[in-house]
Parts: sequence; C-alpha cells; structure tokens
Amino acid sequence: MSFQIALSGIAAAQKDLDTTANNIANVNTTGFKESRAEFADVYASSVFQSAKTKVGDGVRTASIAQQFQQGSLQFTNNALDLAITGDGFFVTASEIGSRDYGYTRAGAFKLDKNNFLVNNNGDFLQGYPVDRSTGSTTSVSLSTTNPIQIPTTAGAPSATRSIFLSMNLDSRATTPTTAFSVGDRSSYNSTTSTTVYDSLGQAHIISLYFVREAPLTDNTWSVYSAFDGDVLNSNAPISTLQFTPSGIPVGSPNPFTDGILSQTELNGLLQNGATFPQDVTVRYQDESGTRNPTQYSSNFEVGTLSQNGTTVGRLTGLDIDTGGRLMATYSNGDQQYLAQVSMVRFANPQGLNQVGNTSWKASLASGEPLAGEPNTGTFGSIQSSALEQSNVNLTTELVDLINAQRNFQANSRALEVNSSLQQTILQIR
Repeated sequence: MSFQIALSGIAAAQKDLDTTANNIANVNTTGFKESRAEFADVYASSVFQSAKTKVGDGVRTASIAQQFQQGSLQFTNNALDLAITGDGFFVTASEIGSRDYGYTRAGAFKLDKNNFLVNNNGDFLQGYPVDRSTGSTTSVSLSTTNPIQIPTTAGAPSATRSIFLSMNLDSRATTPTTAFSVGDRSSYNSTTSTTVYDSLGQAHIISLYFVREAPLTDNTWSVYSAFDGDVLNSNAPISTLQFTPSGIPVGSPNPFTDGILSQTELNGLLQNGATFPQDVTVRYQDESGTRNPTQYSSNFEVGTLSQNGTTVGRLTGLDIDTGGRLMATYSNGDQQYLAQVSMVRFANPQGLNQVGNTSWKASLASGEPLAGEPNTGTFGSIQSSALEQSNVNLTTELVDLINAQRNFQANSRALEVNSSLQQTILQIR
C-alpha cells in the first residue's frame, strides 16, 4: 500500500511540474490564462473497517483549474489588435455560417484575403449587425452574429444635387471695366471652385465668378458659372446677390434665390456616358442654413463650400471604440459603421474546455454563453491597438517549480524507503 501512496505522490508532483512548466512556456502567449493544479486526497474504507485507524490511500489530481484574472495590456500600433478589460470573451467561428463557436481572449486579429477579420488560426471574428449611420446594434444574440468583413469601397457613387456656399465679398471692390469672360481675370472680382460628381462618380470642377455691378451704391453682385472651364447659362449670371449698407443680405434670413445649373446644359458637356439626373442647385447658405454671404470691407473669403455628391470611396481608415463598434472612413468622406464586436461571458469560466490556440468551448460546467454588448455590465470594454498579455507571474511560477521539485524528491524518497524496508524483510532468515 505504501508503494501506491508514494507513487500517487510522485504522479501528483509530476502533474504539478507539468502545469507550472506549461505556465512558464506560455508567459508571452497573448490572451493565455495560467493554470493551477488542484489536488484531493484518496480515501476508501469498507463498512466493517475502523475509520479511526484507516490511513489515506494517497493523492489524486482533482482539477487543472484555469485562472481568468485580467492580464496586463500591451499597446501596439495596429488598430485591429483588440484587448478586453473585463470578464468577456471574443466569439470566433472556424467557418463562415458555422454556429460552432469558440471563445478567446487573444485579440491579435488581421484581415484575410477576403477582408474578413480572423485570428492567427484563421477563425472568423463574429460581430452583431448595426445601423450603418448611427452604429446602433439591431440585435444582441449569438444567432444573429456574422463574420466581420471590412469593405474596401464605399458603395455606388452619388451625383451632385446641391452646392452650399457662403462667403464674404469685398465691399471695396470696384466694377470691372470689361464684360465677363472666363479667360479674362480682369473681368471679375473674385472666384472659387468646387468638385462635383456625375452619376458615374467622375469628378468635375464647377467654378463660380463674382462680379461687382454698377453703381457701387447698389451693393449688387452677379454670379457667373463654368463647368470644367466651359461657361454656363450662355455667359449670363445664374444669380444676383444684393446686400444692405450694413453688409448683410437684403431680406435675411433667406435672402437669395438659388442659382440653377441646368441639367440639360451639364449633360451636354459630359462625354463619359454619365449624366446629372437633375439640375444642380447653388444655395447661398451652409447646409444647416445658419451662415449667409456677407459684404464687408475685408478680403474675399469663402466661409462654407460643400456639395452632396460622392464618388466611389476607397478605405482610408478604421476606428474601433470601447463599445466594439467598427467605423470605416473612405476617401470620398463617407463614414460607415460596419459591425459591433460580439462578446459573451460565462457563469463559471473555469468550467470551459480548452481546445488549444488560446481558445475555449462551452461545457455543462461553464454554462451557456451569455451574449451582450461590450462596455455594458461585466462584459468589459474593448481597447483597440492593444493586446492582453498572459496573466502568468513568472516569479511565482519559478517558486512553484521549486516546491513541486521538492515534493517530487520527497515522494521519491518515500518510495526508496519502502523499497529498503521490503528488501530488509526479504533478507530475514
């Protein structure tokens, strides 16, 4: 019996050594959680055996329990590196459409050849669907999650419908002495330009020219226009702007009639198969309607100049907030929310089954995964451009290694003593 007890002690010490060695080996593994060998004594007796004189039957390994305390954060320069501060887990799937989920704390994600977010094992990071404009989550359920994909372009182009303009016209300007001509700089006082887009997303230049009319006391200006250098409206003004002696528009707050760039005339100048589906309106206010043109004794200055068309945008940036919402920025100025990173937690994380690659599966002991949004409750927040380091304390592990070694030596010594005693008995004559 003593042989078996000593052997169980050696086996337990070996298990402790193996656990500590595994912790040390993964001290630099992102998202790794240290393990602890937990032991229980072995005791068995029959109905007719005295418990007072019964000696235990050794030791057994009760569990290799993982410790899920927070690891420290290591900051990086990669926006796709994600770390969780809290109790949550990322959700991954090995295949698109698969509902056999894995759960991990390792957030070293990257783009695969199809622009899906994947980890080092090629598993797809899952996300909740969101409203593209507001980022609001439309469903918080694992059954509605999908792999997160980053589109490199921002949808179909949109033709320009309106131009918004506010500026200051210099009241000191004098009336030009020659009739307006696009090629004659002396025939107008000031000019500005903006880029507009046709139905195919091709860029064109709309130029606006401001001419001070006589007499000067009328404070009246004419606005002429050109499209890619070709004069519009038969070289006639598209608008007339009139100001009060105080330099503000006559009839504020809605003083000016919009300038109209004819759809027919614009389309006649296009040579790429595209069109402008409607007239382009020049509105002499900002988009909110709060800023109007002025005429002060100051240099010509554009206050607002924008338009509402877009070309096909190329991905220029990606931002992930603490709530796990991904926003893509495109070269055409478009910004879209793409998804919200899915997150789950468990009633008993120590009941999770390890499957390797710093990933776990749910089990009966862990309970069902509880889905939720990052930055709510105990799920924790997401830190972009950061990775959660292993929570292994190397100093503690080295001390545990020494203790396990001493324990192994002590049990080996007990086995040696038992062998010596039996040898002595066998030598009795």
